[in-house]
Formats: sequence, C-alpha cells, structure tokens
Amino acid sequence: METKSRTLEITILSAEDLRIGNKPVKKNAFVVVSVDSFNNKATKINRDGGSYPSWNDKLVMDMPMQTVFITLQVKCCKGSSGGEKTVGFARIPVTDFVGGYSPVNCLQYLSYRLRDPKGLKNGIINVCLRLKGALRDCSSQAASAGGIGLGIPIDSRRDLGVVTGIPIWSGYPANSLVR
Repeated sequence: METKSRTLEITILSAEDLRIGNKPVKKNAFVVVSVDSFNNKATKINRDGGSYPSWNDKLVMDMPMQTVFITLQVKCCKGSSGGEKTVGFARIPVTDFVGGYSPVNCLQYLSYRLRDPKGLKNGIINVCLRLKGALRDCSSQAASAGGIGLGIPIDSRRDLGVVTGIPIWSGYPANSLVR
C-alpha cells in the first residue's frame, strides 16, 4: 500500500521585528500555515507580543508526498473591525527538512526571512518541524552515517531531536547582519 501523505508537525515558535508600513506591529499577530490551497491551519492570536510575538503553537497537518513548499503567512487582526492585514510570508522548501543532511522524523529548528506583500524584507519567523511517516528515523540515519548523528543534539538525556537550521540572531540592528 503506497502512502499518499505524511504527517507534518510544525511548531510556530516566534517572530522578530514585524512591521506594517515601517511601523512596528503592536498586537494581534498570528500565523497561517499552508501545505496546499486546501490544507491550512492557524496559530492562536498573540494579543500583546507586539513586533516580537511568540506562539509556541504546534500544528499537525497532512502533507501530500508531492508537496514542494510550505507557506507561512504572518497576519495581524485589526481590532474590532475584524479585518486582517498580511505582515509577511515565507515559503519553506520541503527539501529544507526532508532528505539530504536533514534527519527524518527528528525535530528541526529553522528560521526564515519574512517578506511583506511588496516583496520587501519584514522580520524573521522561527519554527520547529518534524515530518512523520517517512522511511527512516534519526537513529537509523545516524547508524548509517557510521554512528555519527547529523545536526547538533538538543538534549542527550531525552529524544528531543537535533538542531539542523542556522539561527538568524536579532541582537544586532536589522540592517547590519541579515540582508
């Protein structure tokens, strides 16, 4: 029996330096994750995180085998009017967390540059991904690599996965490092 989809666990951790029209976001930010045009889920609204919101929301979704990108859209609610404004979006290639140097079935912490609707840089989003239902897991992949695990272990006492992404630090002015 052939599998037509896998289970994607994506935890939306936080975002950094979100702006709307060059002004910092004040509140009510949330993230919509889209696997395809019919399959999307949203985080809860962060009411007071401002331009540095955190959610730590785990979303579990079916991801078809032919999926090439996952889209993350950071949006903002406009108070009582109920309208939404897109703050920024990122398209994550599935190859960033499946195959190659990325262990399958392991947690992977990644950060992506957000682009506003005009295509301009507009903050960073931090996520944690795990794809389930794949052929090999972390331990079998590490064993096949001669016992050397790929990535940096998060915690050797528990099976929490490995860090394979490269963090984008925000401790510096936005224009100095990330371009």
